[in-house]
This record gives sequence, C-alpha cells and structure tokens, in this order.
Amino acid sequence: MTVLLSDDRITRIDAIENGEPVVELATRGIQTPGTAYSREGVADRLAIANAFLPSGIQLHVVEGLRPLESQREIYDGYCAELRTLHPDLDEAEIRVLASRFVSPIEVAPHVAGAAVDLTLVGASGPLDLGTPIDATPEQSDGACFFAAPNISREARTNRELLADVLTSAGFVNYPTEWWHWSYGDRYWAYIENQPHAIYGPTPWPTTPA
Repeated sequence: MTVLLSDDRITRIDAIENGEPVVELATRGIQTPGTAYSREGVADRLAIANAFLPSGIQLHVVEGLRPLESQREIYDGYCAELRTLHPDLDEAEIRVLASRFVSPIEVAPHVAGAAVDLTLVGASGPLDLGTPIDATPEQSDGACFFAAPNISREARTNRELLADVLTSAGFVNYPTEWWHWSYGDRYWAYIENQPHAIYGPTPWPTTPA
C-alpha cells in the first residue's frame, strides 16, 4: 500500500536544515519553461540523471522550488474540489485523499526546494508518459500513479527510463505522481531509511543564484 505524504510515518520525520543554497536549474543545463530553482544537491543530481539519458532525450523540469503561498493555494483548492466530490467525507479523510496529489503544507517538498516535477523530451517534443503533468487521480482515472496499468506500452517504457536515470542519481518518486521526484525531503528520508530530512522550507531567491 502506498504511503502518502499525510501519513504520520512521513510527518513525524524531522527536517534538519543543512543550509544548502538554492540554484537556478538552467545553470546545470536542465531544460525548464522559465526560471526554475532547486537546492544545489537536487540540481547537481538532475544533471547526473540527464547525462544518463540516451542521446536526443533530455529531462524537462516544469517546476522545482515553489513559494509557500502557491503551495497553500494548490492544496486548499484541491481540498475544496474533493469536498464537492465527496461530501460524505470528514476533514481527516479529505486530507488523506488530497495528499495523493498535493502535499500538506507542513511537509511539502516543493517549498523546501527538494522536489521537481518533470518529464522527458526528445527532438520532436515531449515523450508520451501516459498523462499530462499535474493530471489528478480523478482526471486521469488513476493513470497518474507511476505504476498505473491503464497506460500504453510506450508510456510505460518512458516511465521506466525516467525512473532508471533518476533513481540512479539518488531521487525517489512519489508513487501517486509519475512526474514528482525528490531528494533530501521527508519522503526521501523515509524511502531511503535516513534519520531525517536535510532540507526545510526555503524562500524564493530574491536574486539569480
């Protein structure tokens, strides 16, 4: 059974900030649609993963570091959507459902610069990975889950390629979102049996890093 970010096995893990700087992903040769940031260790590992890919294929990061206000807006909006879809559920149940798609604010890896949402691109554009990035479980009939059976063989092959290069570089996947990978956060600490997370919430940089 998938362990979700709302699970107390995740929320009880401490985050002991190591002070690592935030850097712009473009400085590591990572494709992004605009300016995107992450912790330096995350950016360096993305560069390693990128180098592992076959010629002509690259990582494309859609989002890295996320401002706390944006995280709160996404989380609250999705919770509101779930309350409408499931009026019989209490707030604790809504919190669990919401955490399949967006992290509770207090443990969110994006606000720590520890997580990236990304896909693969080739010479002709994005590769087929089964769903768009940020497709909810409801919108995709669960196909957003990394191991979902209801995707094409091509999408499965591409997801496996993505996983191969990212896990080799030290990342862990959040299994309800094929596009979400992290390093140094609480979920990483849980999966890798580390004593604590190494990144806590960090502000958006005020000047290019």
